[in-house]
Amino acid sequence: MSADDMKCLAQEFRTALDARLAGDDHSEFQLPNRETVALISRRYLETLFPIHFLSGDPEALGTQAESYLQETKTLLASQICSAVRFDCRRSGKPAPADLGPCADEVLENLFGQLPDLARLLASDIEAAFHNDPAASSGEEILLAYPCVEAITVQRLAHRLYLLDVPFIPRMMTEVAHSHTGIDIHPGAAIGESFFIDHGTGVVIGETSIIGNKVTLYHGVTLGAFNPLSKDEEGLLRRGHENKRHPELEDHVTVYPNATILGGKTRIGHHSVIGGNVWLTHSVAPYSRVILKEPDLVILNGVSAPYIGWGL
Repeated sequence: MSADDMKCLAQEFRTALDARLAGDDHSEFQLPNRETVALISRRYLETLFPIHFLSGDPEALGTQAESYLQETKTLLASQICSAVRFDCRRSGKPAPADLGPCADEVLENLFGQLPDLARLLASDIEAAFHNDPAASSGEEILLAYPCVEAITVQRLAHRLYLLDVPFIPRMMTEVAHSHTGIDIHPGAAIGESFFIDHGTGVVIGETSIIGNKVTLYHGVTLGAFNPLSKDEEGLLRRGHENKRHPELEDHVTVYPNATILGGKTRIGHHSVIGGNVWLTHSVAPYSRVILKEPDLVILNGVSAPYIGWGL
């Protein structure tokens, strides 16, 4: 990016800040707001799981959840308008004249999918309980496991991503990433009963496809292998037109710190990928992929290991 490009970008962000400070919600420079997007994600969690995320009189939880659902809808409508308006400005296109009704149509579509999202999330909690002997109950998973927030928010963001809403889906998953250490791109397609154990350091790229009843452990990467594919004009192919992340079929388990790369890489169903494996090609169903046991040097005795340390 040239110095002139940087100057122009800085000026646009300054103009966007001025528009926000002036309270101009309809400015073409109005950016979506990270704090508001984080609040949307939080309200969504509270709406889905009111008995766990909300406090107060249990008999009032239903009313409170309904109120939060309406707040989520209102906030999301304004953020979608800001995102689309700014994206049009950024790409040199005029913003739609009927932006408000367009946002309402997106929300109607999205909210119609909430029952299916709730079903998927229930399957995720059940998968965690059945796969982790350290989990004492579904309630413990819901209250304490970082994968719940990461997967819950990503599933909602994925639906917005499929509806071509700019900026907001990625902002939502990055908020969840900052809270949990689990980085799932909103473009990733994830089946039911998905469980991430521990979770820290997991990275799932945009064009990843994950089947049903898949389990990942901490440090797993579903990444791109040589992602710099370019079109005839020398520009990077972006989004789903450039399939650069792997596919995991049903009932796959991937152990800690394994790295699976490439858009043509397909892990067959019921396969197990061992820890620290680096994999860039497909494997058949029911495969077991492990590293050879390393040559270990074991020093017996208490004093021997310290002799060379000058202690």
